[in-house]
Amino acid sequence: MRNVASASVSLGSLGLLRLFGVSWSWSLAAGLGVYLGTSSWKYFYIAARTAKRDLNGLYVLLRVKLALWRHMRCGSTIPSIFAQTVKLHPNKPALIYEATGETWTFTQLDQLCNSVAQWARGQGWVSGDVVAIFMESRPLQVALWLGLAKVGVESALINFNLRRDSLLHCIGVSGSRGIVFGAELADDRLFYIYTSGTTGLPKAAIVVHSRYYRIAAFGYYAFRMRHDDIIYDCLPLYHSAGNIMGVGQCLINGLTVVVKKKFSASRFWEDCIKYNCTVVQYIGEICRYLLSQPVRPSEKGHRVRLALGNGLRPSVWEAFTERFGVAQIGEFYGATECNCSIANMDGKVGACGFNSRILPNVYPIRLVKVDEETMELVRNSQGLCVPCRPGEPGLLVGRINQQDPLRRFDGYASQDATRKKIAHNVFKKNDSAYLSGDVLVMDELGYMYFRDRGGDTFRWRGENVSTTEVEGTLSGLLGQTDVAVYGVAVPGVEGKAGMAAIADTMGSFDCTAFFREVQRVLPPYARPVFLRISPHVDTTGTFKIQKIRLQREGYDPRLTTDQIYFLNARAGRYEAVDEELYNAIVEGRMSL
Repeated sequence: MRNVASASVSLGSLGLLRLFGVSWSWSLAAGLGVYLGTSSWKYFYIAARTAKRDLNGLYVLLRVKLALWRHMRCGSTIPSIFAQTVKLHPNKPALIYEATGETWTFTQLDQLCNSVAQWARGQGWVSGDVVAIFMESRPLQVALWLGLAKVGVESALINFNLRRDSLLHCIGVSGSRGIVFGAELADDRLFYIYTSGTTGLPKAAIVVHSRYYRIAAFGYYAFRMRHDDIIYDCLPLYHSAGNIMGVGQCLINGLTVVVKKKFSASRFWEDCIKYNCTVVQYIGEICRYLLSQPVRPSEKGHRVRLALGNGLRPSVWEAFTERFGVAQIGEFYGATECNCSIANMDGKVGACGFNSRILPNVYPIRLVKVDEETMELVRNSQGLCVPCRPGEPGLLVGRINQQDPLRRFDGYASQDATRKKIAHNVFKKNDSAYLSGDVLVMDELGYMYFRDRGGDTFRWRGENVSTTEVEGTLSGLLGQTDVAVYGVAVPGVEGKAGMAAIADTMGSFDCTAFFREVQRVLPPYARPVFLRISPHVDTTGTFKIQKIRLQREGYDPRLTTDQIYFLNARAGRYEAVDEELYNAIVEGRMSL
C-alpha cells in the first residue's frame, strides 16, 4: 500500500510540475494523484504554490550540472574555459579598475596572464606548488592567480588586512613556496580562499576548478544575468563573493566587471552611474551602510536592476529596494567550501534560498535538529539525525558525494579542520554530510531563512535568543548603526545573559531613550542585560560583525576603555558598570 501511495504522489508531482500552461488533463492527473497518494490537500496546496519556483530551480540545477559534466569530459580548467571566452569577446572590456579608470579587454587580460605564467616558470615553480598573493583588490590580482593556474601553480589568496600572527598562520597553513606582494576540472586545485575568521583563525578552503565554475554558473543562471551586464564588484578579491561570484562572470560568461579597490558607501551609486553598471554586489552589512548615507540624487539615477549577495537582513531588505529602486535582490547562502548552497530565485523577502517540498531529494540538503548552544547533533533511536519540521530551527547539512561535482566537499588545507566539518549517519546509515555550522529555519513552502551562525544563539530565561534577529532590531532603532549581540556567562546563573556592543561614533548614545525603545520592541528575555558603547564595532574584511574579542572581554570594565552598562531590572534603567558593580554581579550580590 505504501508503494502505491508513493507512486501516486510521484504521479501527482509530475502533473503539478506540468501544471503551468498545460492542458486540463494534466491538472486533473495532478489533483487525483495527490489525493490518492496522500488523502490530503496539503501536498496539493504546497505544490501549487511552489511548482513554478521549483521548476526554475530544477532548470538551473540541470543546466549547471550538464555544463559541468561536459567540461569534465573535455578535461577543461578555468584557464581553458577563459580561453574560449577570450575567443568570443576579444575586444570587449573584461575588467575595469575603478581607482585609475584603466580598462583591460579580454585579449589584454589573457596576454598578461600568459606573461605571469612565463614568469612563474622562470621562478622554478611547478604544477602543485602554492604561492601566496597578498595585495589589495585590483585587476592584477586576477591576472596573477589566473596566470599561475595556467601552469598548475595554486594560489593562496591572503586577506590584505592581516598582520603578524594571523598573516603568518595563513601563509604557513597553505605551504606557500613564495609570496607575491602589493588538469582536470573536478580534481586539480585552483587556489585557496580563507574563511572570514568570525569564529577563530581563518581556514584555507580548497577551491578546485569545478567549484569555481559551479559557483559562477549558479549565480549567472539563478539570477538571470545577461551577457551585456556590467557588474560593480566592490568586494575583496581574496573572498569568493568578489573573486568567483563577481570576477567569475567575466572569466566564464564574458561579462564586464568593474573592480573597486575598496568599498565606499559615499561613492557607491556615483560609480554605478559612471560605469553604467546593471548589477551590484553586496555582502554582510554593505546594504545597511548604504541606507545610513544621506540621500543623494545619484541613488536613483543609476541603471542597476540586480543586487547580488548574501547577508541582507530582512529588516533592511525592503527599505533598500524602495529607496534605491533596485528591482531584484539576488540573495543566496553558501560558504566557499560548502556543498549545500541555496539561492532565492524569486525574490521572497527575507529568504536566503529554498529547497523543494515536493521533490526534496533532487537536491539532498536538510535542516537537522541540534542543541543550539553546543551545536551537537540530535539523533533518533536508529542513530540518525532528526530532520526539522517547518518552523523549527536546525543546522543546514548537505549529503556528500565525491563523484558528483555539485555534492563533493573538498575541505581545507588542514585535514583536522576538514574532518570537523563532516558527520556520518545523517540521512541514512553509513553516509556522510557536510556540516554548515549555520542555523536556518524553513517555512511550509520550503523557503529558508538564516537564523544564526553556529554557537551565536544562546539561552536566557529558558528561551533561545537569536543574535541575528536582535542585532537587526537594535540596529534599526539606532539608525542602522553597527551592533554586535552575544551571550556572556554570569557566575551562578543558568544560561547566558545578552550583551550588545553598539557603535557610537558621535558620543551621543542615550541609555534612557534606548531602554524605552527596547522595552517596546523586544521581549524581556531578548533585551540586552549588558551594553558596551564603543567608537566602532569590529568587522571582518567581508563586512561581518567580529565578536571573538568582545565575548572574551565580556562585561569586565578593567579589560576595556569602552563604557559598560548593566540593566538594573528592578530600578528600570541601565547603570554604568564600575569595578564595584562588576564584583557585585559576579559574586551574586546583584540580582539579574
